Amino acid sequence: MKVVKFGGSSLADGPSYEHAIKIITSDPERRVVVTSAPGKRNSNDIKVTDLLIKYANAISKNEEQEAMLVRKEILLRYQAIADYFNLPNDQLQPLVDRLAKLPNADYPNNNYLMAAFKAHGERLNAELMSLILNYLGYPARFATPEEVGLKVAGTPNNATVIPETYARLANFSFSNHEIIVFPGFYGITLAGHIATFSRGGSDITGAILARGLHAGMYENFTDVDAIYSANPNVVDHPQPIAKMTYREMRELSYAGFSVFHDEALIPAIQGNIPINVKNTSDPEKPGTLIVPDHSFQPTDIITGVVSGKHFAALYLHKYLLNKEAGFTLRILQILARHNVSYEHMPSGIDDITVIFDKKELDDELVDIICNEIQEEINPDRLEWIDNYAITMVVGEGMRNRTGVINDILNPLAEEHIAVPMINQGASRIAIMIGTYNQDADAAVRAIYHRFFAN
Repeated sequence: MKVVKFGGSSLADGPSYEHAIKIITSDPERRVVVTSAPGKRNSNDIKVTDLLIKYANAISKNEEQEAMLVRKEILLRYQAIADYFNLPNDQLQPLVDRLAKLPNADYPNNNYLMAAFKAHGERLNAELMSLILNYLGYPARFATPEEVGLKVAGTPNNATVIPETYARLANFSFSNHEIIVFPGFYGITLAGHIATFSRGGSDITGAILARGLHAGMYENFTDVDAIYSANPNVVDHPQPIAKMTYREMRELSYAGFSVFHDEALIPAIQGNIPINVKNTSDPEKPGTLIVPDHSFQPTDIITGVVSGKHFAALYLHKYLLNKEAGFTLRILQILARHNVSYEHMPSGIDDITVIFDKKELDDELVDIICNEIQEEINPDRLEWIDNYAITMVVGEGMRNRTGVINDILNPLAEEHIAVPMINQGASRIAIMIGTYNQDADAAVRAIYHRFFAN
């Protein structure tokens, strides 16, 4: 049995819907379908999720006229898809009623209201997909997180699955002749409210269902042929990756591979479910298979190279800091006071560099943290580096290979690219290189051409 997830661009309008249905019905193993909200139909279009955010904001501000106009625009998106298949209007009425009743539900606060509104892009699309499948003669059942017991904790717009969900999913039964259509992106809190996952929420839902239902495969249909060994916007025609391991994908996602949100892999990793990333427009292509690392035989030294430019670094220098007990602890205590996490902390005998994700900070918080470190720790030198980039070179083939670091650093030296930090993880499948933002793309190209162009 396969769990199949379609992204928003794959369900944006009638023709894309039709293509997705052909994919679903072409393989009897595709038994569970996870929908995203309808995405953009063209570059000037707006996603249904963004329309729902506008709808929620209008309700929060008591702008009834604006809310009515936005609601009508949302319904037109679903109506257009239904009309493409000649679905009778009366079958669409439950979607119309649910969207109209959304403002009247009981929400603890505006954050829960926003989560509920956003989640309905996926919910309405799943319901519509089941209606269309049945209308076309394919037995389908619309199932909701409430029905299967997909329970979550956390904040309204950054939920995490509760482990007991998997036991509930294991008891969810459906016949061999029906297709289950399930909305992505959200779950239900213990108090009974809707809460959404973070980025890549429908990917997370698909992975949860794949694990909980013990699927043999999780197929993730998107708008690219495969995951590539480098960003096509940085390297011309990079090599597609035929097969990679979970941990390779995790390492590459961390620095910027955007096809898969790295958190979405966790349930599949826990359930040892293979993942196949495929192109909705060309489903016959093999795509990229993501598998457990046991018994995996790499065909290349490295699998991929990617840079993330969303980092910053705090550099501290103090003589004899390696002799000073609790030095690092005091830095971490300052960060903890401000609820700031750090990404990495490479160090020497007199130096420490603390690397941050810039999305976690603003200028005011940076000044506060730097001032407190200066007052409490009194380093000889303290420097904030705002234009920091991290390049990840990842590959299971590096584990037992000597000289890989030389092969990475030599092309960087030839391009006169400064490398202020280098760190190899304990797994030996990833080497992390610190560069400056202006050198990040050139670093990726230099490393890629060293390993792949030849």
